[in-house]
Amino acid sequence: MYDGRKGSSSPLQQAIHLLPLAGEAAELRLAQRLAERGMTRSHLAVLAALAEHGPHAKPDLAARTGLALTDALPVVQNLLAARLVEVFPVHIDRRHEVVMVNAAGREALELLHAEAAAAQDDLLRPLTRGERAQLNALLRRVCAAADRTGPGAPRTAPVPQG
Repeated sequence: MYDGRKGSSSPLQQAIHLLPLAGEAAELRLAQRLAERGMTRSHLAVLAALAEHGPHAKPDLAARTGLALTDALPVVQNLLAARLVEVFPVHIDRRHEVVMVNAAGREALELLHAEAAAAQDDLLRPLTRGERAQLNALLRRVCAAADRTGPGAPRTAPVPQG
């Protein structure tokens, strides 16, 4: 779709269309690399949340990672089976449990982060080091502004009714 012309006026070559295409390419590369390790983006998210924020109850872990509880539970089970996390009861009745990443999980997370970096390098291969830094800075600004305004923010100017 994108032919590399500078300053194209085609609506299909504007950022609103190109960003999702780049995102899909990034997701595909990351998913392939994670799959080679028997992992998914959800596994990565759970390990990262536990490593960064410490032990969590399963519902809290699901909320932190943005996963539905029904999606998070099998991920935790997979990580338990792989011995990357541990589950501990926290109440006398043993009905409540917390999930905690262990040393093997931290090592696996480092490996997954390396895979994510390799996927990014693959995607951004056409860019120079400076262009990559500039792209990251610009995307951080766009994302920060989008977080502040939110998806339902009022428009600054009315849209003409046709």
